[in-house]
Amino acid sequence: MAAPTLRRLGPEDHALLLRLNAMFAVAFGDDETYTGAPPDEAWAREALGRPGLIALVALDGETVVGGLVAYELDKLERRRREVYLYDLAVAEAQRRRGIATQLIDHLRAIARERGAWVVYVQADHGDEPAIALYTKLGAREDVMHFDLPLD
Repeated sequence: MAAPTLRRLGPEDHALLLRLNAMFAVAFGDDETYTGAPPDEAWAREALGRPGLIALVALDGETVVGGLVAYELDKLERRRREVYLYDLAVAEAQRRRGIATQLIDHLRAIARERGAWVVYVQADHGDEPAIALYTKLGAREDVMHFDLPLD
């Protein structure tokens, strides 16, 4: 297989977003989160139209073989931005081919264009492939993550 085509999703890409989410559901083993209540076309158009939401897909023809979703955060301590890489996955049959690195490199280029100073990402303890990838690409910080319920 040739190298996949990388593409940033825009407001007209509702169907492609649904295919990205379906790939995430399989890769993460989480159907409920990624396909249980799919975003409608109006929501996708609004969200994908925001410059600070970055959704990238790696395509083999029309098949989504990888993708990521990242969010731009404007900082107030100085005039700069950070980009938080929230979701990244590659279809199991396509792993170990450099697709995740290509997606991250493309994200870094977009982040630079948007005036960001860093892209950061979290990895779960025990997710050795993700930890190895992120260690290869950046500097590790050990932090704790807390979810604060809204109810």
